[in-house]
Formats: sequence, C-alpha cells, structure tokens
Amino acid sequence: MIGALLARLSQGYRTLKYPEETPPLSGRYRGLPQLDGTRCPADCTVCSGACPTGAITRSEGKTRLDLGTCLFCGQCAAACPEHALTFSREHRMAVRQRDGLVLDGAGPFPHAAALEPGLRRLLGRSLRLREVSAGGCNACEADTNVLSTISYDLARFGIQFVASPRHADGLLVTGPVTRNMETALMKTYEAIPEPKVVIAAGACAISGGMFSGHDEVVRGVGELLPVDLFVPGCPPHPLTILDGLLRLIGRVR
Repeated sequence: MIGALLARLSQGYRTLKYPEETPPLSGRYRGLPQLDGTRCPADCTVCSGACPTGAITRSEGKTRLDLGTCLFCGQCAAACPEHALTFSREHRMAVRQRDGLVLDGAGPFPHAAALEPGLRRLLGRSLRLREVSAGGCNACEADTNVLSTISYDLARFGIQFVASPRHADGLLVTGPVTRNMETALMKTYEAIPEPKVVIAAGACAISGGMFSGHDEVVRGVGELLPVDLFVPGCPPHPLTILDGLLRLIGRVR
C-alpha cells in the first residue's frame, strides 16, 4: 500500500486543465474543415468525387460539406487542386441541430448551446449517461472511454457513465444502429426516466457513416430518437466529445 501511494505521489498531477487550457493535439489531427468558395472553379467536382461517403456536394456554384457524414479521411483536401478545402486544428465541433453540421463556408460555426434552463435546473450539476454501442467498430467507444481516465477525469464535471439506464439522465449512442441493435437501443431509451437527453457520437450514429444506405443499418439514430447533441468525427476526438458535453450542461459557452 505504501509503495502504491509513493508511486502515485511521484507521478504528480496528471489531469488536463481543460477547458481552461487546450492540450497540444497530434500533428496528424484533422479538425473542423475550412471551405473557401472563392477558390472553387464553377464546374469543379474534384473534392466531391474524392469523398467516399458523399459528404461533399456541389450545387448552385457552392460547395457544402456535411460533417455528420464526413469520415475526416482527408482525401478531399488532398485531391483539391486549389486548396479550397483544408482541415483546421479546431476540435470544437458539437452542435445541437443536425443542419448545423452542414458547412458552406459562410458564417460562423454554430457551436452547441446549453440545454433548456428548466432541464438544466432539474439535472443540477450532474449528468449520468448510459452508452449504447449500436454496432460500432469500437473506435468511438474507445475515445468515449478515454474520458473516464485520469487525464480527462470526466467525473470532475459531474458527468459519469452508468451501467443501468434506470440510473441515467440520457443516452449516448455510438455506431450505425444496425437492425440487430435497434430493439436493444429502443428498450434502453425507454428504460431511462423522463426527461432525458440523447447524444449521437460519431459519423455512424449521426448518419450511418460509411454504412449509410445499407439495408441492415438505420440512417442515423435521429431516424429513431430525438437527438439533443451531435458530435461529429470518425471517431470524434475525446476533446470534441468533452467540449460538446460541457456545452450541453452549460459549463462552457
């Protein structure tokens, strides 16, 4: 026991100072895409042709990118001869409305707003979530689990993942919602007491991702349940998930 305590003291303080300070991100990190429509030739479709999920569309001379479908693979940016599409280092990408994920290069990004005052008062300073992996590949699940480690320490914000939906205030869904998981997801949602929130984390949960259109996959959890927070990414970075959760409960504005 003494050895364990001494080892812990030698390690020092390991928890990130987020949101006061943003830790350095990997050099390979791809954040919020930036569109510069002034660089796009009127008849150019190179970036949309390079996108494996159809997240990029061209109409009326405008380029639009749907973050809810984007895999952040970077093929569009690599293919664009005019460098009209680039990926920034911005990790704050969670939104409250699905259409807020559709970028056209005009106007500021609509960061997620807090829950309605009445619901926030009811929740107090705590949020208990039941996570359901609805057919995911475990990438989104892994980055969600990271939030409970000592580095992020999600519990210090009053947010925790619970084992029983009866103890939860909301549902966090990952994965494309396969038909085999549809019943389990709905039963879990029904078991959570009212009022409750639903969070879709990752491109699969938001739109079906790379599996969208398949007969055995629902086209995003929004097809089945009312979603209160959309967190894009494939998978979303732990800081993207954390920022969205903190904005949802009004801890970050």
